Parts: sequence; C-alpha cells; structure tokens
Amino acid sequence: MQKTFVAKHRPGSQRRWYLVDAGGKILGHIAPAIANTLRGKNKPEFTPHVDTGDYVVVTNAEKIMLTGSKEKQKEYITHSGYLGHIKRVPFETVRAKNPARIIEEAVAGMIPRNKMKKFIMARLMVYKGPEHPHAGQNPVSLKI
Repeated sequence: MQKTFVAKHRPGSQRRWYLVDAGGKILGHIAPAIANTLRGKNKPEFTPHVDTGDYVVVTNAEKIMLTGSKEKQKEYITHSGYLGHIKRVPFETVRAKNPARIIEEAVAGMIPRNKMKKFIMARLMVYKGPEHPHAGQNPVSLKI
C-alpha cells in the first residue's frame, strides 16, 4: 500500500529565487507561470495547504504586452464601498503610473483567496526597469 506524501511547514526552509524578464512578453502567458512558481505547484512535494513556493523577481514591467485590443479596452476598477464611488482607470494610465500593479493584480487573481495569499504575494517582487536589488540571491531565469 502506497502512502501519500504531505509536505510539512518548515520555517526557514530553502526557497529558490527566479527571475522573469517581462519585456515584450504577453501578460496572459507569464502570469500563470509566476503564480504556479509562487505557490510551488512546479515542485513534486506540492501540498495545497502548505506554502512550498519560491520567490519570483519580475523586471521590465512597463514593457508587458496584451493581446488584441485589450490595451485600449482594459480597465482597472476599484470601489470604496460607498454608493457611486467606483473608479475606472484605463490600462495605459496604470502602465504609465505604476506598471508593477499590472503584473501584481494579474498574479493575485490566480492565487487562491485564503490565509496564505498575503504570504505568497509577499514573495513576488516587480520592478519597472531591468535593475533589481536581489542580485545577491542569484535568481535563476524562469522558463516560460
């Protein structure tokens, strides 16, 4: 009889660092790969209720692309909770002001909405340009 392997939470366990260059890549192609790496779904010891994911550093966020006419039609919507206080911000405005938000929101939508989400999302670092301060961790390029 085979036994099912269940990973255990080990504080200080070794997590790998991955680097993704988003320049010229399509958002819908890189976001699932980033989300799966953050959750640890690419590891054989993946267990849904245990955080076994890795760190992901994304560079060149301002050069991300969308397919079709989404660059003109896509809007980011926020609501304060008060009647009529809905804000719609076009994609181009978000790209100009805070391009990291584009990738963060796309990946956050692919992470399960539970207590681990904030810890998983804390391991995602998105930067506007090609430079990042995580060279000391020796991030490996993520295959997408």
